[in-house]
Amino acid sequence: MKWNERFNENQMPSYEDIKQYIGDAASTWSELFSYIEETYQVQPKMTYSKCSAQPGWNIKCQKSGKSLCTLYPMEGYFISLVVVGAKEQDEVEMMLETFSPYVTELYRKASFACGGRWLMIEVKDKAVIKDIMTLMAIRVRPKKQIHST
Repeated sequence: MKWNERFNENQMPSYEDIKQYIGDAASTWSELFSYIEETYQVQPKMTYSKCSAQPGWNIKCQKSGKSLCTLYPMEGYFISLVVVGAKEQDEVEMMLETFSPYVTELYRKASFACGGRWLMIEVKDKAVIKDIMTLMAIRVRPKKQIHST
């Protein structure tokens, strides 16, 4: 059953519902979610989208009004949408060789539209998490954390 059919606009899922739906990707989801909360000191927000491309409940992660990523639960995995805007494009292109072949190819195939390249990154294993973290860091620089000794 599709995500938007299982949880309609009037029935918000819990985070446990999401983890059950994405199955084996739940630990990767938790890793990325924790990274976003700890690194950017933000509380992701669950929202409902009627967008025909990816309808249903999703998790929006923003810092100071700027999108870090949007997470979409899928059956057995999840998608992380990261938008590479015009300001970030040059830096991302200089770093393309450091990304996984999958994310590099996704970037190259994405055309520039609506202010950026919209990368719908399918997270089916942990290999792309580092790429997503790097793309978010280019988009919104994390504050340097001071460690006490």
